[in-house]
Amino acid sequence: MIEVTDEQFSAFIADALTRLPATHRDAIKNVAIVYEDEPTPEQRERLKLACNQTLFGLYEGVPLSQRMGATHLMPDKITIFKRPILASVADVPALKREIYHTLWHEVAHYFGLNHARIHELEQ
Repeated sequence: MIEVTDEQFSAFIADALTRLPATHRDAIKNVAIVYEDEPTPEQRERLKLACNQTLFGLYEGVPLSQRMGATHLMPDKITIFKRPILASVADVPALKREIYHTLWHEVAHYFGLNHARIHELEQ
């Protein structure tokens, strides 16, 4: 597993955010983008993850497509999980690619896309 500091990891997330398409990046409102070392036991349980499954990122909130005009919602949250991503890559360029891909995937959930549609767009 490669090693990076928390500051480097945070900078890689910030860079990935700047590389999202401007139309999508500019439309992200009231979303906290954070990172944690690992998913919490509560997140793992809520998602019904098996002990051999991991998670690179998680969107928590109400997708834009389901808000029906509501504007009084709490901020959404996108969490990028550092250790699972670090364990999956061999070098910093691969790390940056995976962070970008994970962030894009979670932003897609914010816009209301489901996994099937996300995977379709990735093809």
